[in-house]
Amino acid sequence: SYTEAREIGEAYRDGTPVIINLTEMDNADAKRVVDFAAGLAFALRGSMDRVTNKVFLLSPADADVSAEDRRRIAEGGLFLRR
Repeated sequence: SYTEAREIGEAYRDGTPVIINLTEMDNADAKRVVDFAAGLAFALRGSMDRVTNKVFLLSPADADVSAEDRRRIAEGGLFLRR
């Protein structure tokens, strides 16, 4: 839910890549979370990538996510930091 935005922000701010799965959210709330996450990525000089239609990966500036990692995330696997 949108109330989890704080947890997303804190983990990302601490340098942890975050997977955001919005598949169970209604479109209006999902858009709010995407806007929030895009702001985080911009402010902290990281990146935000769409993995699937409603799944996004927030990567901190110092994180290097390989194409293989992105493929595993898209298939539902886990992404472990470093």
